[in-house]
Amino acid sequence: MPSEGRCWETLQALRSSEKGRLCYHRDWLLRGEDVLEECMSLPKLSSYSGWVVDHVLPQTQGNPPPSETSTSSGSTSALGQPSFVPKSPVRSPAFSPASPATPDGTKGKHESQHTESMVLQSSRGIKVEGCIRMYELVHRMKGTEGLRQWQEEQERRVRALSEMASEQLKRFDERKELKHHKEFQDLREVMEKSSREALGHQEKLKAEHRHRAKILNLKLREAEQQRLKQAEQERLRKEEGQVRLRSLYALQEEVLHLSQQLDSSDQHRDLLKGDLSAFQTRGNQLCGLISGIIRATSENGFPTAEDQAVAERALQEMRDLLTNLQQEITRACEEKRRQDKEEAQIKQQESQRQQGPEVPKEAPAPSQGPGGKQNEDLQVKVQDSTMQWYQQLQDASSQCVLAFEGLTSSKDSQARKIKMDLQKAATIPVSQISTIAGSKLKEIFDKIHSLLSGKPVQSGGHSVSVTLNPQGLDFVQYKLAEKFVKQGEEEVASHHEAAFPIAVVASGIWELHPRVGDLILAHLHKKCPYSVPFYPAFKEGMTLEDYQRMLGYQVKDSKVEQQDNFLKRMSGMIRLYAAIIQLRWPYGNRQEVHPHGLNHGWRWLAQILNMEPLSDVTATLLFDFLEVCGNALMKQYQVQFWKMILLIKEDYFPRIEAITSSGQMGSFIRLKQFLEAQVRGTEMFAAQGDSRPQGLSDVLILAFLMSLCRLPSPLNVARGNNKATEDGCIWKKSCQI
Repeated sequence: MPSEGRCWETLQALRSSEKGRLCYHRDWLLRGEDVLEECMSLPKLSSYSGWVVDHVLPQTQGNPPPSETSTSSGSTSALGQPSFVPKSPVRSPAFSPASPATPDGTKGKHESQHTESMVLQSSRGIKVEGCIRMYELVHRMKGTEGLRQWQEEQERRVRALSEMASEQLKRFDERKELKHHKEFQDLREVMEKSSREALGHQEKLKAEHRHRAKILNLKLREAEQQRLKQAEQERLRKEEGQVRLRSLYALQEEVLHLSQQLDSSDQHRDLLKGDLSAFQTRGNQLCGLISGIIRATSENGFPTAEDQAVAERALQEMRDLLTNLQQEITRACEEKRRQDKEEAQIKQQESQRQQGPEVPKEAPAPSQGPGGKQNEDLQVKVQDSTMQWYQQLQDASSQCVLAFEGLTSSKDSQARKIKMDLQKAATIPVSQISTIAGSKLKEIFDKIHSLLSGKPVQSGGHSVSVTLNPQGLDFVQYKLAEKFVKQGEEEVASHHEAAFPIAVVASGIWELHPRVGDLILAHLHKKCPYSVPFYPAFKEGMTLEDYQRMLGYQVKDSKVEQQDNFLKRMSGMIRLYAAIIQLRWPYGNRQEVHPHGLNHGWRWLAQILNMEPLSDVTATLLFDFLEVCGNALMKQYQVQFWKMILLIKEDYFPRIEAITSSGQMGSFIRLKQFLEAQVRGTEMFAAQGDSRPQGLSDVLILAFLMSLCRLPSPLNVARGNNKATEDGCIWKKSCQI
């Protein structure tokens, strides 16, 4: 407003005047200072002056200035007029101490000069101050009275509202209770109605249930009769299957016998104009056919009538084949005798024409073949000496089990604790052998050797010794041998390189503790009879599961393990055996002979080649054995070893191929490619960690001599200077170069 701007300009001019700079205090009377002294000081402008200037002075400026008496009376009368009483002088925005800004928008200017005194005329300032104080008192009293009346009114309203709310709550509770009562009555009526309906439905269901129960009882009786009928049919099927299986084994035995007779006809090879290889090949194919039927039967259950018919046809064909061959041989013999007789007559006539009688020359003996000895058939069973050795090892293992039977069957807690501690002390070190063991191998060996020697060892945080129980040594030796073979069955089967560190420790323990070595062989032969080599025969009264266990298969809950898993386990154990026979403990006595050295490996290889091959098994075992032990055998037996390799390639491969089905050619192809690479010289048998070709000159010389002499594969591998065993002959043939 314009008037407000002029008032502020007036106040600014007054403040800048000489009187405006005077100090003025409204409470000077309270301090008790002298009036004159107070008057001599500059008066101060009250903080309420702004409100007075804004609200009182604009109204009085329009009237002529009254006299001092009228002013005084006016001022006094003004105190009673409510129009001049401010509602809240403290809230004036102009001169309030907490005012943030001036009307002209400049902030802080009046605040910085708030302590400065504003000078007014002394008489009028006192009157204004008095009016202000009176106004404050009246306003405070009115405010207090109004606040009291407002509080009383609010209390009355609160009481009235509270009473009204209480009444409404009572009415609400009554309505809610009535509603609940009605709902309860309705619910009870519904439940009664539902119960009546449920009872009726239940009676209906009972009637239906009785009817269905009668039907189900009839069906159950029919199902039970059907089950009994099926069980009887299954029993008859199993009996027929057992009969067929025994018949198949009898047929296989007869076919093998006929095959031996067929192979024995090689002595008449020179009499026949044709080649006997066709007869032998067909005979091997028939043997493989029956072996495949039996193998498929062991995996799938019992043989069917069709399988038996196929086997009988194969047997009949083998008989016809042998009959035809015998007829051919008979005709050839008759023709030979006739020719010999004619030649003798011609020679006799020629001798008579000569002057002097001469002694007639004897007719040449029938040719025995280029090798100087007639060919013989392969074996089906293991040699008697090998079988006796196998049985002695199994008997020693059984005696060892009986020796610690008291420890294993004891119910004493102390004996059980000793048994567990000894078993852990024997098996845990063997489990710790790996390809990355390094220097730990000697520590593991020393721990096992100390345990077997009766010294205390640490196991599980306490000391353990075999002397704690009289049967402790037998128990530890048996469990240690069992663990070594189990490592070959599991660890070596999965990681082929693990065969060497395990074999080194086993060989060292075998050398110091021979009984442990015999137990290792017993466990190995029991789990892998092909390591003898030994092909168990099916006996009368033996169940199929027992026979499969004898062959090395794992049977759990009448289920035979898969062929791949079986071959994997056999491969691991053969690899461990091949590593043991060629390795020795490096810290042992080198002057002593290996307890089970390469001569046993040579014997095993010779005997397995003297026996009829098994489909998928023989090829796998030969590959694993030669891959691990081929380098050591090559260094030991030199040219004779390469003769053996050529024998396998030229004479034994056709036999394996003849009995191998199309779905089992993987192991055969792998062995064939491996040996062909050895013979060609592209890959040589190498020791562990050594890839240099060795023995190439021997291969070339041998191939050259064979091409000149037109000899069959060199078969006699028994060399005196190499200390080969008496079993080290292949197919009992001989060759002289």
